[in-house]
Amino acid sequence: MGMSIEMIKPPAEILYERELRALREEPQGLRPASWLLSPVQVRDFIIGREQPALLDGEQVEITRKFYGNDIQIERAVVTLAGNRGLMLVGDPGTAKTMLSELLSAAISGTSTNTIQGTAGTTEDMIKYSWNYAMLLDKGPSEQALVPAPLYNGMKKGILTRFEEITRCPAEAQDSLISILSDKVLSIPELDGGVLFAKPGFNVIATANVRDKGVNEMSSALKRRFNFETIRPVDNLKMEARIIESQARSLLIHSGIEIEIDTDVVELLATTFMELRTGMTREGYKIDSPQAVMSTAEAVSVYVQSAMTSYYYENKGVSLDRLVQNMLGTIAKENDKDLAVLRTYFSKVVKDRAQEDGIWKEYYREKKWIN
Repeated sequence: MGMSIEMIKPPAEILYERELRALREEPQGLRPASWLLSPVQVRDFIIGREQPALLDGEQVEITRKFYGNDIQIERAVVTLAGNRGLMLVGDPGTAKTMLSELLSAAISGTSTNTIQGTAGTTEDMIKYSWNYAMLLDKGPSEQALVPAPLYNGMKKGILTRFEEITRCPAEAQDSLISILSDKVLSIPELDGGVLFAKPGFNVIATANVRDKGVNEMSSALKRRFNFETIRPVDNLKMEARIIESQARSLLIHSGIEIEIDTDVVELLATTFMELRTGMTREGYKIDSPQAVMSTAEAVSVYVQSAMTSYYYENKGVSLDRLVQNMLGTIAKENDKDLAVLRTYFSKVVKDRAQEDGIWKEYYREKKWIN
């Protein structure tokens, strides 16, 4: 019987509620206006620390949630304390969205004040719209105004997250320029309609480098942001730790209580890193697929494989399920990428299979790629 689940994916402020509460109970030192935590505490919440916090007399471990450049986290936090927005850019699957969510949860107490950028995003979806029944009945008024995330952020003094900003049309993007510059939102439909942003307001935006050229940001908008490039994980042990911790969390919140197989995690991390970088651990060059071989995709492969094994075989993750789910990830953009995976098995995995162990079992599952 699975555990009781109230939501499929809890936001960071719920998932790490005890850590956040414990940090808020501590002496906070220097803290920007309206922030719930100090910059030091925000950094510690994201990258973890050795010293536990206290909550109701109990010790609460402050865990690492983001694996990457710790100094970059400090720069991101300081940016949000200033007058410029924060732009997180990088390859798909480099945890830009997760970092944005963690920052918002720590600073504002909520990570759900979010604009999801798409080709259909309009200025109304970003700023505000109207309840047209009330508008026709009584005319423009604050009661008839329907706030959008940017309005909410300015009104409440909290962060506004803007996901996939380069997926939006240029006119929607450029509606941010004056707001980021002056922290003022004009509402011309109302007499004297001006909304001044409260302290604590700022914007965290994300963009994938693979979307470059879809709707390129204007130079004027770029100047309103400090850019931080989130790079793929380049350390095998770190990648394995991320896969293990995130897979465990996702499985628990899916009501699946099974042990994480660390040997399978290391094998998966090795495969993804070698295919992503085009270099084996022995120093041989190999072809890389066009598909995104990110850590997030590796987590998805492990979770899907574990769920398949759990529901259909009533056991932990198996290598045949791992390879089957890997196919869907690698063949996502180009069927020719399957040839790259086939070659990887025929050369790299085959050589390692000469020794007894998990690589030998892994090589037997090459049949699913043929």
